[in-house]
Formats: sequence, structure tokens, C-alpha cells
Amino acid sequence: MVDRRTLLAGLAMSGPAMADPPNAFGFAFQVIEGGPLPLAQFRGRVLLVANTASFCGYTPQYAALQRLHDRYEARGLTVVGVPSNDFNQESTDAQKIREFCDGMFGITFPITALNHVKGAEAHPFFAWAAREAGPVSWNFHKYLVGRDGRHVQGFSTQTEPDSPAVIRAVEAALAAPAA
Repeated sequence: MVDRRTLLAGLAMSGPAMADPPNAFGFAFQVIEGGPLPLAQFRGRVLLVANTASFCGYTPQYAALQRLHDRYEARGLTVVGVPSNDFNQESTDAQKIREFCDGMFGITFPITALNHVKGAEAHPFFAWAAREAGPVSWNFHKYLVGRDGRHVQGFSTQTEPDSPAVIRAVEAALAAPAA
């Protein structure tokens, strides 16, 4: 559960329009290069938001995330990578993270600035998603958000982004109306 102080700090980071977002599209991040990344810009799309880390045994999932993004982007899927050092496996240097993502995996989907994804300091999106679909337990936990911004499904680290379970869920989310 997120306490009031953490929620207010998250709202301040995300801007004044964040007051009690009714769905995922009410949250905002900062992109890794700097500047805002309001999830509202993806309203009506399906989101797959994954906490990422460059120095983790699951880091090869970046490649599967990119393939998923490439495969379904035209149909309405956006993958969003959220680097986190909550498990001590990520650089704290934004430029190094970006260079790693680009150089190793050719990442074209949005990558946010470094964020907390668990505990009292969790970014408000992750606090909300944890309440809706279970908490992050390790790097490369994935949250699939429906076109309506309300339906959220969590996938553990061990579930690969291109696994049959994720593919079925993505296809079902893409087939659902935006509300």
C-alpha cells in the first residue's frame, strides 16, 4: 500500500493532472532522454509496461519485448520499458542505459527514466498496477494494460514476453474495444 506522502511525491513528479487517475492513462513518466512521457498519449492503445534492468539474467527479454512491439505496434500495442535499480542490477546513468538498450537490442519502444517499481517509493503507476494485478517481485515483471486503461494483467519475470500466455493476452486485449 502506498502512503500519502509517497502518493503526493509521485503526483508532483507526474504533474497536477494526475489527481486520482481512474486508469493507467492518468499516469506519467519521464523519458530517459528527459521530458515528459504521459501515458495519456497512448489512450486507446494496449500497453505492456515492463520494469527492466541491464545487468540481470533476464536482460535478454529486451529482445522479446522489441519483437512483441514490432509485431503488434501497428495493431495498437505499445511496449514501455521502465529501468529500475530496485534489485541492484541497473546502471544509474541514463545515457549508459539508453546506449545499452540501443546497442545491444535496438530498442525502439519508449524507455523511461530510472524509477522505483516496488515498495513505498514505487512510481505511482507501479503502485496502482500492483494493487490491480499483483506486485513486482523482480526485474522484467510485465503489466499488460487494456485499451480502456483499466484492465491490468501481470506477468512474472519468468513469463517471457513472447510466451503463448502473453501472446494470447495481448491478442485478446487488442481485440477488445477501447471503452
